[in-house]
Amino acid sequence: MTIQAQATVSSDRPAPAQKIVNRISMNADLNELPVLLDGADTMVKLFQRRCASYGATRIAHREKNLGIWRSFTWEDYWSHARLVGLGLMALGLKRGDVVSLLSEDRKEWLYCDMGLQSVGGVACGVYTTDSATQLAYIVNDSASRFLIVENDEQLDKFLTVRKDMPGIDKVIVIEREGLHDFSDPSVIFLEDLYALGSDYLAKHPAIFETEIAKSAPDEVAVLIYTSGTTGPPKGAMLTHANIMCVVASIAQAYEIGEMDEQICYLPLCHVYERLNSAWTPICTGAIVNFAESPETVFDNVREVAPHLFAAVPRVYEKIYSRIAIMNSEATGLGKLAYKMALGAGLKKVNRQLEGKGPSPLNSLNYAIWDFAVLRNLRRMLGLHRVRRATSGAAPISPELLKWYMAIGVPVLEAYGQTEGSALATANRPDAIKLGSVGKSMEGLDLRIAPDGEIQIKSGAVFKGYLGKPEKTAETLTADGYLRTGDVGSIDENGFVTITGRIKDIIITAGGKNITPAEIENRLKFSPYISDAVVIGDRRQYLTVLIMIDQENVEKFAQDRRVPFSDFASLCAAEPVKELIRGIVEDVNKEFARVEQIKDFRIIDQLLTAEDDELTPTMKLKRSFVEKKYKPLIEQMYRGG
Repeated sequence: MTIQAQATVSSDRPAPAQKIVNRISMNADLNELPVLLDGADTMVKLFQRRCASYGATRIAHREKNLGIWRSFTWEDYWSHARLVGLGLMALGLKRGDVVSLLSEDRKEWLYCDMGLQSVGGVACGVYTTDSATQLAYIVNDSASRFLIVENDEQLDKFLTVRKDMPGIDKVIVIEREGLHDFSDPSVIFLEDLYALGSDYLAKHPAIFETEIAKSAPDEVAVLIYTSGTTGPPKGAMLTHANIMCVVASIAQAYEIGEMDEQICYLPLCHVYERLNSAWTPICTGAIVNFAESPETVFDNVREVAPHLFAAVPRVYEKIYSRIAIMNSEATGLGKLAYKMALGAGLKKVNRQLEGKGPSPLNSLNYAIWDFAVLRNLRRMLGLHRVRRATSGAAPISPELLKWYMAIGVPVLEAYGQTEGSALATANRPDAIKLGSVGKSMEGLDLRIAPDGEIQIKSGAVFKGYLGKPEKTAETLTADGYLRTGDVGSIDENGFVTITGRIKDIIITAGGKNITPAEIENRLKFSPYISDAVVIGDRRQYLTVLIMIDQENVEKFAQDRRVPFSDFASLCAAEPVKELIRGIVEDVNKEFARVEQIKDFRIIDQLLTAEDDELTPTMKLKRSFVEKKYKPLIEQMYRGG
């Protein structure tokens, strides 16, 4: 194994970028399947070509160990993936067998992912926040034969419900720490799997390459389970052709340098991070840096200073909130400097969005304030080298996007879903419309149904839900379009705007149709609100449930000497209620009377991804929230 210490790179200058499509051989028509990248028609064949090309001379991944970022090459990637795949074959894995992965992001996640796919297995990621019962459901629904877990904590979940998972032949544990004296005939460790793979390789020297050659575009490569907001989670089957199509569309749309750095911190079992940190880097050669944990992401971003940064809106909201709070604590001079710098940035952005170039005076003014303030702000955030930042998985406030553009970090909003292999539309650096999710990706056909639903058709649309043909039939139209469930429109320039989910549309007692997403996003622009759910279906008026930002509201209370002992008492404090009331009143001014919030309640429970109310990407589940907090909601309508 090649391990090298890697010093933090601090240059402001982005790495050289060259459009991916100029560096690889690919068929130009993405409507013509299968899509070929460097002559490969499956992701595992492309993986083999990348590893052979880059070998021990190029870095594939970095992880931090004992305070030092350590590098791992494409040769490491290949050799470990091969041992995983052959080790599973030695244990009896057959083509089409499913292997479930239950681990936080780390290089071994990708070793296992690509290793098992290379020998014909189907990779199925499980969220580490899932309970033992949820694990058993996914393992059984996917008919997984093998389960790979990260550590003793995740192994405990299996041991708790092992009797409910009779189909599991073997469990492989990545970390031995805390399990040195553990012994169970059903459990082995990753190092044991490597040893099995090494023995198998000695007996069958060319079998790994042979299995890769057998891979076909229409074979299922991965199973990705939906969040289960409208029922039990469903396993979406994505084929090699689906993945190659979406990766090729990125190659057509963006410039990504072979030495570009990026951060992996969102769950790899979610299609968004899988696209960003597993599939696309195999095409581009970009270096994936694994964050130490979700809690250290901002520190790790500052250390790595990535060129590519992908996040969900909650992350961008959190960064903005930190700067807003810091500015509120700054000296008078500091506040003035920030205001002037941001104003110069916003003038430049407004002209850009109007299709105009900056005036000479505006350019000079921006250059001065960029040098004096904004450049240092970007460096402080670790975003000074970012060339492409994207937001996906949930709607993001246009005001927030404008703020990022103003400080010199253009965040491009994109749109997609699991069933479409993560990406359907996106804003491009040269084609941005705030409030929209951009234009259709290359090779994708998008239409608006009579009821306003966005429907898409491309080679990236999934094969169907595993074992649920009736659900698949509900999701795909007779002519092969994917029903996204989202309501939207397309303007004359091809920009797509999402107005909300069909199932989330509120029809008031007065018959007014309201899509709550815009109101909710405006509320979340406040640094004191982390999420909001607007209520009002078949009601006389709108109300809202608020989830406050713990860190920022706690600081607000401490600065004003508001007494509180825990999160519930913080939410109940009258000054905190007045703070939120003021935010709601300010937002109401931006909407018509029928769309204004008449009352609110604060959810006084501190929620995490382990809670049923939240999805793994930290979005409140509307239907679940409305059911669980029904008494709180009814309080707002008594006498109404």
